[in-house]
Amino acid sequence: MQLSRIVSFLFMALTVACAPVVASRGSLLDSDRLAEVKVGASTREDVAKTLGTPTMVSSFDDKTWYYVGRKTEQYSFLDPEVIEQKAVELKFTDEGIVTGVRELSLADVQEVNSVERRTPTYGNDDTFIKQLIGNLSRPTPSTTSRREGQ
Repeated sequence: MQLSRIVSFLFMALTVACAPVVASRGSLLDSDRLAEVKVGASTREDVAKTLGTPTMVSSFDDKTWYYVGRKTEQYSFLDPEVIEQKAVELKFTDEGIVTGVRELSLADVQEVNSVERRTPTYGNDDTFIKQLIGNLSRPTPSTTSRREGQ
């Protein structure tokens, strides 16, 4: 009886530990809702009501909106794996009418390399020990103000 409980517990623990964690980030647009956006007829307000606020607005002008979403699955401590990813670009005229709807693919993604430089900081390059000893020799302002008030 006791052995069967232990085996059942271990089986349940392994089953729960192997279950993936699914996470959604951004805005994964439904194709039906996206089809409601009509080029030449829909306005910014119509798009916002139908699709919600955009994930990003273009940095250069406010006439391009992006809806970006990603669904990932992660097992235990492993890196998350992308299950689904979708990006949609909407362009507007100056008057706010939709001029284009384009679904972006992974081929449209551009890698951005980080720069391996160090930003200079001004000040002392003291070691931890030097900072510790230096702070012991200087009284803190709170200690000084308490002594003067006595």
